[in-house]
Amino acid sequence: MAGGVARNDQRRPAEAAGPERDRALPGRAGTAERVADILRERITEGRFPPGTRLSEESIGGALGVSRNTLRESFRLLTHERLLEHRLNRGVFVRMVTVEDLDDIFRVRMLVECAAVRGLGRGPYDAATAPLVAAIEEAVRAGEAAAAERAWPELSTANLRFHQAVVALAGSPRTDELMRGVLAELRLVFHVMDDPRRFYAPYLVRNRQIAETLLAGDAAEAELLLRAYLEDSRAQLSAAYAQRIAGS
Repeated sequence: MAGGVARNDQRRPAEAAGPERDRALPGRAGTAERVADILRERITEGRFPPGTRLSEESIGGALGVSRNTLRESFRLLTHERLLEHRLNRGVFVRMVTVEDLDDIFRVRMLVECAAVRGLGRGPYDAATAPLVAAIEEAVRAGEAAAAERAWPELSTANLRFHQAVVALAGSPRTDELMRGVLAELRLVFHVMDDPRRFYAPYLVRNRQIAETLLAGDAAEAELLLRAYLEDSRAQLSAAYAQRIAGS
């Protein structure tokens, strides 16, 4: 994971294997937006590290879409700050700046805490209960990944946890916003040393937040989440600034 920005041997297999299994998906929608959804998902899963050059030929062939459609999807993801176009070189997965990271956490603090606050006091209604259950499911996935020392899967499960927290708001627009924000955050994780040490404390806190929500205490869960995000921002910003300075 550390040093993943610079190693081509990590990029080529990811690019070749990532969208291949999704070849049938764009055909159901046939739009640049759907292709952008697939590529964003692959970024969130960690398949495209920062600095990866995205080949129009290999990705377009894997997904079975036209060059124009793919270029439009690249444009959409560039607007979301996930990709960047380098003159005469092509399209690359973007390297997040420290300023970007601080802004990501400002957005997360506003959106995630508001989503939890909006639940009010439990017990929850029939529409909300499955959303809370999805948070618990993401925690279990993270715990299973940690037990297997599968750090990329743990990272993905952690992002799924936060996406599930946002889903508590019941807002498709907020869900869409956070898919881009969390994909951008995943680009930071690629350059972090010692993933076990980085993720393990937050996995415990994910469990605590999930159990507090399941108990119906949204107010306490919001306090836990706010402290969690503040600690994560401070730790990650400092470590990330140091890591990219030396890369």
